[in-house]
Amino acid sequence: MNAARDVFVTGATGYIGSRLIPALLERGHRVRAFVRPGSEARVPPGASPVVGDALDPEAIAPALRPGDTVVQLVGTPHPSPRKAREFVRVDLASVRASVAAAARAGAAHFIYVSVAQPAPVMAAYIAARSQGEQAIAAARLTASVLRPWYVLGPGHLWPLMLVPVYCVAQSIPRLRAAAQRLGLVTIRQMLDTITHAVENPPGTGDIRIIDVPAIRAS
Repeated sequence: MNAARDVFVTGATGYIGSRLIPALLERGHRVRAFVRPGSEARVPPGASPVVGDALDPEAIAPALRPGDTVVQLVGTPHPSPRKAREFVRVDLASVRASVAAAARAGAAHFIYVSVAQPAPVMAAYIAARSQGEQAIAAARLTASVLRPWYVLGPGHLWPLMLVPVYCVAQSIPRLRAAAQRLGLVTIRQMLDTITHAVENPPGTGDIRIIDVPAIRAS
């Protein structure tokens, strides 16, 4: 077991956050959950709720402490091409706010769930997440960037019907790399990967990219 860490999670009541926090607590980490007003009751037991606006760095910064691990999970639920404006208003604005606050507070490690890239679809979503990665690099944060494509879990199982398509694509040399980069991962693999990242940060100032094959290997 690694030393317990102080972990600050944005998007704490979302699909990944609500499952990640109990996993971190079980391993002895101290977790503060950043939530919007009115969502305090949805914070998993054992975590300390912190209320504020995830789009405002001035609201986030006072809640951060030097040496924190920040896990950035805010995002538009059920992304689709018709939500392009939301990707800019919520996804991009929130990561920029968290990056600015983390840099100001002296956070030790910034963990960001981005998206697999390049990809032939979801251009607006990928653009917003890519700009989030650029903000992390510009701030010179020590960071781990996860790049899943689709996360399978309760209520998120429809892509299983695409498994035969993936199998065919991986058998064709010119399609194999894309099929692996845009492969499916499970919520359990995501939780394990984020937990491992929390406990094993990269070198100071480094940005570690964790793609689909690495997430699956977790």
